[in-house]
Amino acid sequence: MVKNRSVTALNIASSILLQIVTIISGFIIPRIILGSFGSEANGLVSSLNQFLNYVALFEGGLSAVVLANLYRPLANRDMQKVSMVVATTRKFYNKLAIGFLIYVVFLAFLYPVFVESTFSYEYVVSMTMILAINTFVRYAFSISLRLLLQADKKVYIISFTQVAIIILNVILFVGLRDVFPDLRLLEFVSALVFLLQPISYYIAVRKHLAIEKNIKEDKSLIKSRWDGLGVSIATFIHNNTDMVVLTVFTTLDTVSVYSIYALVVGHLKQIMQAFSSGITPTMGQQYAKEDREELMKTFEFYEYMTFMITTFLFTVGGLLLTPFVLLYTSNITDANYDQPIFGIILLIAEAVFCLKEPYVNISYVANKFKVIRKHAFIEAGINIIVSLLLVRPLGLIGIAIGTLAGMTYRTIYHIIYASKDLICRPVRFFLKKVVIFGLSSAICCLVCCLLIPVGELTVETWLIKAVEYSAVMFVILVTVSVLFYRNDAREITGVVKKILRKGR
Repeated sequence: MVKNRSVTALNIASSILLQIVTIISGFIIPRIILGSFGSEANGLVSSLNQFLNYVALFEGGLSAVVLANLYRPLANRDMQKVSMVVATTRKFYNKLAIGFLIYVVFLAFLYPVFVESTFSYEYVVSMTMILAINTFVRYAFSISLRLLLQADKKVYIISFTQVAIIILNVILFVGLRDVFPDLRLLEFVSALVFLLQPISYYIAVRKHLAIEKNIKEDKSLIKSRWDGLGVSIATFIHNNTDMVVLTVFTTLDTVSVYSIYALVVGHLKQIMQAFSSGITPTMGQQYAKEDREELMKTFEFYEYMTFMITTFLFTVGGLLLTPFVLLYTSNITDANYDQPIFGIILLIAEAVFCLKEPYVNISYVANKFKVIRKHAFIEAGINIIVSLLLVRPLGLIGIAIGTLAGMTYRTIYHIIYASKDLICRPVRFFLKKVVIFGLSSAICCLVCCLLIPVGELTVETWLIKAVEYSAVMFVILVTVSVLFYRNDAREITGVVKKILRKGR
């Protein structure tokens, strides 16, 4: 059990490190694009990337289904069954990669026809092809290996590999921007760097797992893929509806404004998801072994940490989001980036998304895709309908309301379903946390806004306020933990002490 906790702690720590590096990279590269090529170029790249993500629909939720099918054979070290799942997965993703190439060709030639832009037709076509390289490589060569490492609780290998590649990519992007003043060349170099990912995963799998190469596929292993389709569609729409609707009904400048706010908020969400990716494999193998006592301990800790991290990140983020965006775009005058109401609604929507993570992931590891798919479709429908109705009268705010409406519905459903059928625990435990941590967030906002407002906006004052606001929120959360969640707080202290001992 000690070993399991140590591996889980390493997975969580490495995943959070990856998100920190990703956040830094995510601010550096778009800022270079904005400063060197303008808001329209940034909007073009952001919009094309969202359209390229449509391939996730064809995946049909297979990744989550594959993970659910890998937990039990990996826990039992049944390598023949593991090899069969890998072979089946690889063949499906190879077909998906070919389908993606066909989609890219259509997108490249149709996008510049329907989207208003000052860029030439040839420029947009070539940019589309270049941006598609990473996705093609992921599906053709790396995703089956990554899922295998993830299910085997080796998330740390994935995280450290990606950290190294992202750092290398940023160095090259910054170093070559003056050498290659064409954005397409910079994006092409970036695509080449990410070819290192599948190579690293292949070496790691060969070292740690004895996978049989010449084994037949078994399509029955992924028969629940169609049940996972609804989940996949909901996730896809949550991540892509806003950008697509804005591209169609507004301008690329507005898309650029959205992309900067979404960049910040998205990174906050990804930190929470990094924690999830580190702990979910442990929960999955405990479920596979039918170790209910340990599973419940893990789930309780998971939920507590989800509230702690989400409350901290999104409260401090809400106080500092718009000031940060204004500083980040201080020399950019071709679009209005001062959108505080939109930013707050978007933050609330993504905070709601994060709070449902423990309940969604317990459904995933239990392979309950068939049960939850209907409500995933309903969430998708709510998001689309509300966004389409409100985008013209309210613009960015209408889009954010659509996301919030859909996510609120799905969060409520998952909490009720998982509480009743999977963890067998009254919903009031979740509601109690909502009240306690909601009040904690409100108190922090009142203290910070009334006693230590931002004032004059400079980089120095923003950094000072970030430290002060974080300190206020931290003190409040520690107080809450001592008063209401002492056992969970002890668990965190124990994990930190183990990591520090190993570091010595």
